[in-house]
Amino acid sequence: MGFNATWSMAVGGMVGGGIFTVLGVIIALAGSLAWLSFLLGGIIAFCTGYSYTSLSTKFQSGGGAFDFLRQAKLADFAGGLSWVLIMGYALTISVYGYTFGHYLNAVVGAGSWLPKVAAATLIVTLVGVNLLGVGQAAWLEIVTVWGKLAVLLGLAAWGLVKFNPANIAYPEASPNGIPGALIGAAAIFMAYEGFQLLTYDYADIRDADRTLPRATLSAIVAVIVIYIMVTLGAASLVGAGQLVAQKEIALAAAGQAAFGTAGLVLVSIAAVFSTASAINATLFATARLARRVATDGELPAFFCHLNARRMPDRSLIVLGLAGAGLAVVGNLSNLVEAASLVFLFTFVIVNVAAYREHVQRLWLPAIGAVLGTMAFIGLVIRLAMTQPLALVAIGGISAFAVGGQLVKRSRRRRGIQDTGCDEDS
Repeated sequence: MGFNATWSMAVGGMVGGGIFTVLGVIIALAGSLAWLSFLLGGIIAFCTGYSYTSLSTKFQSGGGAFDFLRQAKLADFAGGLSWVLIMGYALTISVYGYTFGHYLNAVVGAGSWLPKVAAATLIVTLVGVNLLGVGQAAWLEIVTVWGKLAVLLGLAAWGLVKFNPANIAYPEASPNGIPGALIGAAAIFMAYEGFQLLTYDYADIRDADRTLPRATLSAIVAVIVIYIMVTLGAASLVGAGQLVAQKEIALAAAGQAAFGTAGLVLVSIAAVFSTASAINATLFATARLARRVATDGELPAFFCHLNARRMPDRSLIVLGLAGAGLAVVGNLSNLVEAASLVFLFTFVIVNVAAYREHVQRLWLPAIGAVLGTMAFIGLVIRLAMTQPLALVAIGGISAFAVGGQLVKRSRRRRGIQDTGCDEDS
């Protein structure tokens, strides 16, 4: 892949479900300062993107956070983090599926039953597609990304041309103001998740040591600008209160306000294709990650299995079932905030690893680690107050992962080695 394909995949990974999913959620928290939440979250993402690409080029590795920690002599953390990261990807798949179902229903108007059925059906279908070994070509990703960017930028530009400051305000936001902007940045951080999937494709990127950093960091900057423009433009068109009231399909509501039924349909189609593409990419990358982790003995050997088409079938099926189940039982705010918490934690660890490895411009991973930690703590406090069961569930899985690592360490001290599985199994 050259620069264009790499850049497009980075943007597609972030925008895939990002702005289509979180706009109403963030305005409910930050009100008129929702744009600031996107800026703050983007700063954390930029610092983390620098850490990811620096570690990839330093280690010449496409293994992502799992490999980074192992090569940075933090192997004791690598296995536990991989469990948490895979959980985050399952949550992300559920969010994208949830969003897909609601935007599809905005077009067909079949009733309240459709979104969850459509979400589960899409995820299961894409698992089947991946089991057959049918990937997504780089050229198709480029076309898809530029198509949805055209829709988003067109909508944003129209809203900014007709800018109405009164429509940006949302006094009912809680906690509102600067505190709301800070919490909002943490709560919707999953909107910046996705660029790190590129590190798994390190070996497929042409002149990766030069292309990967340039494409990733410029993509993050572009996405920050797009998110801020869309936030201000969409709120100006339809009013912040309406975006919150229709948070599941916030951008479709803005499209309808701008261009009538044609706008609603166009934005909804863009959202449907965007989220489906994001689910497909996340399923494929995460299943490969799960098998890679299992090969090293950090996950049960069950996940090592490959089908006749050399696809990690068991990993795909388990991941798909988890994502579909969460999409059916969860609600938008719960899923978004839970996924954001997982990725904030992961990105803090990657920034710390980059700092320990003395990459160039150490101040970037330092800022990423500090701001990420602050955002993580703030979101933990918010979840404890508003969604304690979600926090308990995440904490329970994390504790299970930590417990597994302690058991492994104990076994190693007694001379019992976890051999993982054969690369060709």
